[in-house]
Amino acid sequence: QVQLVESGGGLVQAGGSLRLSCAASGSIFSINTMGWYRQAPGKQRELVARITSGGNTNYADSVEGRFTISRDNATNTVYLQMNTLKPADTAVYYCRAVIGIPSRLYWGQGTQVTVSS
Repeated sequence: QVQLVESGGGLVQAGGSLRLSCAASGSIFSINTMGWYRQAPGKQRELVARITSGGNTNYADSVEGRFTISRDNATNTVYLQMNTLKPADTAVYYCRAVIGIPSRLYWGQGTQVTVSS
């Protein structure tokens, strides 16, 4: 069984930084794309950033230039460095990974990020 465990959320003032981590564990043969999504109250879950096994990345327009996604394939961990945080970034952040052959989609339990003005 595969699990994604997130950490690093919390409360921060506007302009501050946080770093999220998500570690995949269990019966893992290969991990394809890993990514971060977020869901604010009353809104749909949206893509924040994702990274392929080869290191190609893409970002939501709203976080481009402020957030950086990276991964450590040796430890099956994906990171999200969030700088210059804004109140609009407040949401529950979820890790997502496409794992295995055939591919299956897995989600983490979510971690709360709150940015105060």
